[in-house]
Amino acid sequence: MSKVWLIIQREYLTRVRKKSFIIMTLLTPILLAAFMILPGLLITMSGDTETVMVLDESGLFEDKLQDKEDLKFIPLAGSLEQAKMAYQETDYTALLYIPEMSIDNPQGITLYGKKNTSLQTQVRLENTLEKEIENQRFLASGLDRETLDKIEANVKLNTINLSDEGERDNNAIITSIAGVAGAVIIYFFIFMYGVQIMRGVIEEKTSRIVEVMISSVKPFQLMMGKIMGIAAVGLTQFLLWIVLSFIAVTAVSAAFGIDAAPSPAAQFAAGQAAAQGEEESTATATVDNPAGENEVANTISDVKRSFANLNIALIFGCFLFYFLGGYLLYGSLFGAIGAAVDNETDTQQFMMPITIPLIIAFIMSYSVVLKNPDGPVAFWMSIIPLTSPIVMMVRVPFGVPAWELLLSMALLIAGFIFTTWIASRIYRVGILMYGKKINYKELSKWLFYRV
Repeated sequence: MSKVWLIIQREYLTRVRKKSFIIMTLLTPILLAAFMILPGLLITMSGDTETVMVLDESGLFEDKLQDKEDLKFIPLAGSLEQAKMAYQETDYTALLYIPEMSIDNPQGITLYGKKNTSLQTQVRLENTLEKEIENQRFLASGLDRETLDKIEANVKLNTINLSDEGERDNNAIITSIAGVAGAVIIYFFIFMYGVQIMRGVIEEKTSRIVEVMISSVKPFQLMMGKIMGIAAVGLTQFLLWIVLSFIAVTAVSAAFGIDAAPSPAAQFAAGQAAAQGEEESTATATVDNPAGENEVANTISDVKRSFANLNIALIFGCFLFYFLGGYLLYGSLFGAIGAAVDNETDTQQFMMPITIPLIIAFIMSYSVVLKNPDGPVAFWMSIIPLTSPIVMMVRVPFGVPAWELLLSMALLIAGFIFTTWIASRIYRVGILMYGKKINYKELSKWLFYRV
């Protein structure tokens, strides 16, 4: 055991002292902080008010286009040519020309600009005109828009889970995001650090360093030390990313006086509520929209409450277990591949069978597991060790029976022991094998060689 520990120390210290490790550990939190702060900074920098000149020959929109905080309308009179000349002498955003037309056939509306008109401006003006035409059609048909809006029903379901522990709120969007976030981190961690194991073994094999090391330790001890050492490197980097990202985001937010971008779930929920509030505001032709603002506040409050109702301790505990368990299982297989080949080019034929279960688990998590986290496909994929680190992580926030979770963990441990045994049998032969092209038939023979 002391020899394994020495190998773990060597692998760990060798990698954490590399410039690439230090640079990526420091650079990633800075990039993350920029990613979170940049949207707010860009919004602040691009918050100029757009001014649109309006020539309305139809008279349908007279006094109907209401100014907003970042969009102003200036009515014009006269001919189109006069309007164009007046527009050319200003620095306004655009000229909106509305010809003679009827509300039954609103054609020929044109937007003139000195430069390419932004998609946002075009869409906003189209929506504004569409809503006003709808309002006038309602009035022409004897209907009142406000009465129709009152009749229109908006139903929002409050989802609650009933369990032996009592009732608790549940939000499918928040629960899905919590599970998928953990699964994505595990997925990329396995690939990133598993490949490091494979490359490290290939490098030591081709440089013949391993011949010196193998004289002092057993191949199995060498492989386990390498896997555990790189796992420690990964955990160190991951924890440093969390701490440094929090510090970087807080520091940059304070320096620029900008709030960090909210979570994807909060952005989605707030965006939906804001869009609904914007639609109601446009339909009633009012600038202020307290109902929409209340909707946004209520939605964000629901999101925060849903996060608070998640079993964070269980999710984090499962994340650490499947984080390490999945890495150890696949890391041993990556190490076996590195021992079996002489260069990285030859690894392609052996990489595919290993990566397919991970890719399938990742894809199925989105297409099947999120739709039915308690279905048979989700159950079996969360039990099989090759797919359980991804799929079970997606299921955990939704609530998984204790016996399923324990069975999955037990099988993952058993799977790690089994793959480590297979990898060690390949490793002990392949680590000293040079210049021979290896195939699956040859690998199967290595499992039974006496060394």
